[in-house]
Amino acid sequence: MQRERPELIPTHSGPAEGSDLRDREGLRLTVKRRGADPRGCGWSRSAMGKRKPPRHPLVGSLSKKQKKHLKEFGEAHPFYDKVSGREETTEICELSENSDHSSAESDGESEPEQVSVYHKLLATFKTVPDSNNEEDDENESEESGEESQEGEDGDHTAGEEDENDVQDQKEAKDTAKQMLGQEQADGADTSSDPKHGAIEEFTDVKHESEFSLETNFMVEESGDYNADERESSSSVMVSEDPFKQHMNKELEEKEIGNHSARSKSTIQLKWPTLGQLVFSSSLQQPRTFKPDKEADLKQLHLHKTLESTWPKVNSQFLSKLTKQNNHPFTLLQKELFCIMNQYKDLFYPERTALGNGEEVRHAYCLHAVNHILKANAQVLSNNAKRRDQKPAIDNDDFRDQGLTRPKVLIVVPFRESALRVVQIFISLLESESKKQIDVSNKKRFKGEFGSDPDEKPPNLKRPEDYEAVFAGNIDDHFRIGVAVLQKSMRLYAPFYSSDIIIASPLGLRTIIGAEGEKKRDFDFLSSIEILIIDQADVYLMQNWEHILHLMNHLNLLPLESHGVDFSRVRMLNLNNWSKYYRQTLLFSALQDPQINSIFNKNCFNYRGQVAVRNVPSIGSISHVVVQLPHVFRRLEAESSISVIDARFQFFIDKVLPEYRDAIMSHTLIYIPSYFDYVRLRNYFKKEELNFTHICEYTKRSGISRARQFFLKGEKQFLIFTERFHFYKRYLIRGIRNLIFYELPTYPHFYSEVCNMLTATASGEEATWTCTVIYSKYDAQKLAAVAFCILEGVTVLVVPEWQRGFMPSC
Repeated sequence: MQRERPELIPTHSGPAEGSDLRDREGLRLTVKRRGADPRGCGWSRSAMGKRKPPRHPLVGSLSKKQKKHLKEFGEAHPFYDKVSGREETTEICELSENSDHSSAESDGESEPEQVSVYHKLLATFKTVPDSNNEEDDENESEESGEESQEGEDGDHTAGEEDENDVQDQKEAKDTAKQMLGQEQADGADTSSDPKHGAIEEFTDVKHESEFSLETNFMVEESGDYNADERESSSSVMVSEDPFKQHMNKELEEKEIGNHSARSKSTIQLKWPTLGQLVFSSSLQQPRTFKPDKEADLKQLHLHKTLESTWPKVNSQFLSKLTKQNNHPFTLLQKELFCIMNQYKDLFYPERTALGNGEEVRHAYCLHAVNHILKANAQVLSNNAKRRDQKPAIDNDDFRDQGLTRPKVLIVVPFRESALRVVQIFISLLESESKKQIDVSNKKRFKGEFGSDPDEKPPNLKRPEDYEAVFAGNIDDHFRIGVAVLQKSMRLYAPFYSSDIIIASPLGLRTIIGAEGEKKRDFDFLSSIEILIIDQADVYLMQNWEHILHLMNHLNLLPLESHGVDFSRVRMLNLNNWSKYYRQTLLFSALQDPQINSIFNKNCFNYRGQVAVRNVPSIGSISHVVVQLPHVFRRLEAESSISVIDARFQFFIDKVLPEYRDAIMSHTLIYIPSYFDYVRLRNYFKKEELNFTHICEYTKRSGISRARQFFLKGEKQFLIFTERFHFYKRYLIRGIRNLIFYELPTYPHFYSEVCNMLTATASGEEATWTCTVIYSKYDAQKLAAVAFCILEGVTVLVVPEWQRGFMPSC
């Protein structure tokens, strides 16, 4: 007998035929029972809305919408009730207001529990619109296909549903709260592979209260901050703590006004390891300061936990002599952390993936964790004081928070970098004498951010710096919130419950959105106190616009309150002065005008800015091993904006005519900017020149064809982008003439491209040429390429008459 589905009929108040239920909107739905159930089993309902277990496991035959309704309300929708074949009289069944089924409705009507401001905010996310009824008729055919497909795994699914039935009911409402917060602040990771158990692992509701700053107090047994409180009872200790000095400083409106009106005062410093420093400030007169001779952890005012864990975590970078002298820092780390710990902005342009990259990463991770532990300990300590205080008393001494919870933003280019940062965090918080730190969602994090051990890299020879930069998982679209409290860490925390946010520029760009977009959010950036941008040079190869977009949305007043307790918010945040307290740490492998612009125009820290400005000791031209003449041709431009058009005009008028002759075949044109590449490619097509081109978006088949055409001489020109070289590092064979349309962003790319020239016949080297176009705005790039040290004398070759000749150094 074919089963007929019950018919859904909306009714009004008063007795009517059929059984009647209230859905979440209060609409009374009448089910007119008809048809027969040959098996005589199904979901039955008691007077209180609870369901009896079925005689047979039928959950596997439910559609996705039925399962969703089952998970949200703890029972199947009455539309799909199975009934017997005999006619039954219609009865009106009024559910009790305190029944389980109507809990979602009663929660919205009743007064929420006065637990915390954050929980009040979460209470507003409980109601999730139920659109099943509206789409039932439209998707009946679709559901039938889904039911037949899911029926194959029915027994297995039904068993799981029966075992986890009670758990599903408890977690139903919290799933909506958690997932809504995650979609708003961490949308990229919610759609992860189901094998990682993303949804189940994220809906750990117990951590919501465990990591809430408003509802927790300092644990006595941990003794971390309590010991500090006892020691710092004297005003001397409190005044010396850099964290309290920085955050408790109250600026005046006059000082803020002088910041924008007055130019920065600058002094130059010379440090043993960092070298030449430029210290500038606009709010106060910069004073000379020197690194500490001995890096004593107690004098640095580190959190108690870090004093014991840092020496062990950092031991891999320490030499034997340093370990014997009990120095916990390397020489580089000591000077870097001295600047960080004084909460000054820092630009360090000598961070290399092959050399000191991990040293630098450990140093800024120590500073970030130290800041978070101190800030959270201050909040928890004030929670205890407020608990013991009389309710009627208002005290501004408890202002210890921002408008939103996230305090540290770490921008890294790849998932592998984020993985290493989190691993350092865990190592810093683990103590030898106590048990390991409790890290939630650790398994999911390793699955999504780690690399697949079975995936073998291609058997291709690449430079060492390439292997170091692109090690591990190189996905560049991610963001993750990290909450730290007491001896626990929570990964994948919603942004508004996080202390630290680790993200890529693309991951932040997709959630910040653009003006006019409906789904965008950047309120979580309103109270960032430490901004760390690591490997800034890599973003020049990704999309620098994302960094600019991020900087424009930092420390703005939030559009919503997000449940903040304004009595605990610092006055600097309420006055919208957060950017004057934000510390920016910028690490790069090179000096570039775009990176310098970020540091000079977007860093407003009242404590000043420190930039490392060392002159290159040796240019990359000295690493060219082939006998090649280098011709540097200078173009004139009135401004940095007009130089783009001036370069193009200089190229087509002065340089290109010399290479149009057929004898100047096998000419590679190296172009750093993709926009210049498109402009030049279109010009070559218009002029019908014999050329081919390769960029980062070219398919593999197109790359192979272009390389073959160029090698055989079928194409005279090959237009070649810098980003393609950065991501691929292919060896281009057959080059006889080189044109650098602009100096490379990375200095060592100059020598790498020049060394691609290989002689196939004797005497062929005599016909090779290399031409470089530059302007006065390329001074930093030119210095990194053309500086040479000859017999102790530093020489910079500057060609005369717009044309010069320089052999390899």
